Amino acid sequence: MPAPKKTGKRSLLLASATLLSLSLTAPAALAAPRPSTSPSATPPAHMSTVGGARLGQSGTQVNLGSGVPVLPKDLTARSWIVADAESGEVLAAHNPHWRLPPASTLKMLFADTVLPRFPKSTKHKVVPSDMAGIGAGSSMVGIKEDETYTVHDLWLGVFLRSGNDAVHVLSAMNGGVEQTVKDMQAHAEELQALDTHVVSPDGYDAKGQVSSAYDLTLFARSGLQKKDFREYCSTVRAAFPGGTTKKKGKSVRGTFEIQNTNRLLSGDSDVPVYQGIAGVKNGNTTNAGATFTGVAERDGRVLLVTVMKPEKNEHNEVYKETAKLFDWGFKAAGKVTPVGELAAPKSAAQSSARPSVTAAAGKTGGSGSNGSSKPVVSASAGGGGIGIALAITGGLLALLAGGVFLVNRRWPLPDLVRRRSSRP
Repeated sequence: MPAPKKTGKRSLLLASATLLSLSLTAPAALAAPRPSTSPSATPPAHMSTVGGARLGQSGTQVNLGSGVPVLPKDLTARSWIVADAESGEVLAAHNPHWRLPPASTLKMLFADTVLPRFPKSTKHKVVPSDMAGIGAGSSMVGIKEDETYTVHDLWLGVFLRSGNDAVHVLSAMNGGVEQTVKDMQAHAEELQALDTHVVSPDGYDAKGQVSSAYDLTLFARSGLQKKDFREYCSTVRAAFPGGTTKKKGKSVRGTFEIQNTNRLLSGDSDVPVYQGIAGVKNGNTTNAGATFTGVAERDGRVLLVTVMKPEKNEHNEVYKETAKLFDWGFKAAGKVTPVGELAAPKSAAQSSARPSVTAAAGKTGGSGSNGSSKPVVSASAGGGGIGIALAITGGLLALLAGGVFLVNRRWPLPDLVRRRSSRP
């Protein structure tokens, strides 16, 4: 049986009346439990049902019918989810609402919250207090005190090197770590990411800091609506400012290369670059293990996959399991009956019943109402000899327009997202 056409879906409301009933009546998350790091840990008996009742059940949720490929048999992650980024349909999931330590994948929420607040050309001179409280053993991009960086430099440090030092400097600019944590928590709640409890903005292990595969997917989906977010998370390598030195009486500031630690984007000895990959964010800490959320496009279909803590202790296992789930998702999409949905933000869901929906949809045209929410577009690989098609072919995700959360129609953007080999 051929896959159903998707054209009609693109113009439908993401949050249908049924979905709204599920998302708006779902119980709020309880106080974050202390995460278990035992290999024998099991998911709780009762989990959130945001997005659908089956997503609150433990174990693997999938509808295997005629023509639907079987799931990979060697998946070991405690939690994972495969979702269509455009329609929001959850194609399959395994303990998607299990609240686990997120590691640096939480930086997606940090970026989605803070990135719109500062123009990329803004300059900031780093003072010692900016980097106070960075956890021991944190990943660092190499920011130096008393040096000046642009906001663009800092976001490259966040996305490519997962630099906690860059996160803390941006947090200081945002009013401090405490204020940033509050902002992130409020934004998570607005996105209906109710499994998430934020303690540190960088995802560093902290008592009570948890998220879920479902929530991390919501963060990625929301962030990918932003042009700068798409550009940063799809950049493979860039030049980063170094320290200032004196040469012949003149101050000289060099640069050094940083490379994205997302191995499906940059590749590794045992992990090839994944066809169509365009981000998003990886993480790894003692409590969280390896975590990863990725977005990829193939034949016009855009999927999001999140994987949390594979039990198989092999190098790059989180990327290998993600690639297997992407492969399954692209084969199953259009054939498998969804087991749930990615919830719309609260404010959008509450306003989606307004009679101006048709008018709002007609006004989207070629750009979003706020200038920062745009579909992801096709992009070509640049530099590094990787040479694969990258990113998204348009129509990705939902657009907040006229107070209504709509699935945007497909159209290209004038500003292509490209993997850049050097800093502009």
